[in-house]
Amino acid sequence: MITAVNVRKSYGNLEVLKGVNLHIKTGEVVSIVGESGAGKSTLLQILGTLDSPSNPVQNGTEITLNGESFINMSDRQISMFRNQNIGFVFQFHQLLPEFTALENVLLPTKIAGANEKEATEKAISIFEDLKIAERLQHKPNQLSGGEAQRVAVARALINSPKIIYADEPTGNLDSKNADDLHRLFFDLRDKYNQTFVIVTHNPNLAEITDRKLVMKDGLIIE
Repeated sequence: MITAVNVRKSYGNLEVLKGVNLHIKTGEVVSIVGESGAGKSTLLQILGTLDSPSNPVQNGTEITLNGESFINMSDRQISMFRNQNIGFVFQFHQLLPEFTALENVLLPTKIAGANEKEATEKAISIFEDLKIAERLQHKPNQLSGGEAQRVAVARALINSPKIIYADEPTGNLDSKNADDLHRLFFDLRDKYNQTFVIVTHNPNLAEITDRKLVMKDGLIIE
């Protein structure tokens, strides 16, 4: 699914990633854990095309998703690649307040130029899977924290991405909603063979994932 070789990232003299290697298989739910500053979110952003590794040619860096390298793509190519292949869920749902839940979820399909009727039907189906079908026309300020995060998951799923990256997805939720979201990730994996890579400080989530990668000082140590 995704393979990364010698991923390095520096900000000035600060070396955040020091040569990360990893391989994640289709259908895996993988957690990345480690202390703050270990490089977890930086790695996730690079794997998700939101940031670029430092000196990839000089360092021999390679990152491929389903065998396709995106290291040398133009900004336009990267944007299209991201829209078609990658979904994101962040700690804060990042829903646009002026749009309904359904309109927020449909935004990636508009960028992709998808058929509006088909996209809407698919979105409604996902809302039903996530048990929030009655919230289609609610705006973000009318949703609970757990509901808003489920809408964010629906938005990540809408273009049928090959992989979903989640950065502290339960960090802003109470324990019950966090546990519900944890189960949801596995339900989605089982139904769609969806692949998840999750940066988390939540030990309960980390322990139930298929694999737990531990980062320390810019490297995966186990």
